[in-house]
Amino acid sequence: MAREKQSQTSEERIDRRRPENCRPDPAVTLEAIRKLPKTDLHCHLDGSMRLETVLDLARSCEAELPSTDPAELAKHLVMEDNCKSLEQYIRAFDITLSVLQTREGLERAAYELACDAADENVKYLEVRYSPILHTKRHLKLAEIVDAVIEGLQKAEREKDIKTGVIICGIRHIKPESSLRLAELAVAYKDRGVVGFDLAGVEENFPAKEHQEAFQLVLDNNINCTLHAGEAFGPESIAQAIHRCGAHRIGHGTNLRKDGDLLNYVNDHRIPLEICVSSNVHTRSVRRLEDHPVRLYYDYGLRITLNTDNRLMSNTTASQELFKAAVQFEFTMEDIKNIIVAGFKSSFLSYRDKVRLLKRFLPELGRYPVYSRPLP
Repeated sequence: MAREKQSQTSEERIDRRRPENCRPDPAVTLEAIRKLPKTDLHCHLDGSMRLETVLDLARSCEAELPSTDPAELAKHLVMEDNCKSLEQYIRAFDITLSVLQTREGLERAAYELACDAADENVKYLEVRYSPILHTKRHLKLAEIVDAVIEGLQKAEREKDIKTGVIICGIRHIKPESSLRLAELAVAYKDRGVVGFDLAGVEENFPAKEHQEAFQLVLDNNINCTLHAGEAFGPESIAQAIHRCGAHRIGHGTNLRKDGDLLNYVNDHRIPLEICVSSNVHTRSVRRLEDHPVRLYYDYGLRITLNTDNRLMSNTTASQELFKAAVQFEFTMEDIKNIIVAGFKSSFLSYRDKVRLLKRFLPELGRYPVYSRPLP
């Protein structure tokens, strides 16, 4: 009976209804959010290309596409809220990966992604991808990492943005491959790579099978994050934390189903990389209004809002913040708190975090604070 009480969902343990006389903060507009300095900590390279670049690279490398008409191709790549499953969402990556098999394509995609982020005032961007998925034309893993880092560094020289790379292992690919990728992350530590991740299908592919890879990155003082609790239950999150040493959790949508684990995550200030639009598209939540982001924020969890896949979810960092603000009535003060949490949760060094926050906190402070009526 005691254990049953411990495993209550957070909804059962917390009753924090917003007052009926709440009203939207008039300061929260998409344009205002675009002007704010911000982060994007969960962004996949192969899910964040420009549509025209997919077409252009397909022509140059003779990759076969479902259509060469931009409008028709968009139907295969850009998801709507009626996307039926995670599997349907993932199929779109077969298309983008088919054109990301050359050094030139990888460098261009990374450069354009960082430029697009900088143009909406993302000041720090972490780009994640799995080099092993870009070897179909016999590129070496080091060449793949070099190409992406060179593209990001080119954008840094031209734009006001700082970037980092997160190398991803894949759950449904053998653990030996994850170990090889972990070795790659170790080799590129302090040379552009800031973290290690485990992505892919959660069900039937437990994170513990990749524990050796995570032990290697932890032994080398490299940060790690895992996709967990997106399409599987909170036990996937527990495994990511307790078996793989996760410093952050990608998505964590199902954390609310285990109140005891939710409190552990909160007490240890383990950030959640929340991606509202893609969570709807992948059916991690059935509808936007069902998303637990407001519950997490009100309870005090350290949440960050991110794009996941700019192309597939047809979104930007600004749009993700604005969408959450509109649906869940976040004030400008709430949005600023979430942005600050993004800088704090980054895989930057402590001194770099302090430097960026000292630079951008005065800018965030220029925006008015809206006081809601008390309940």
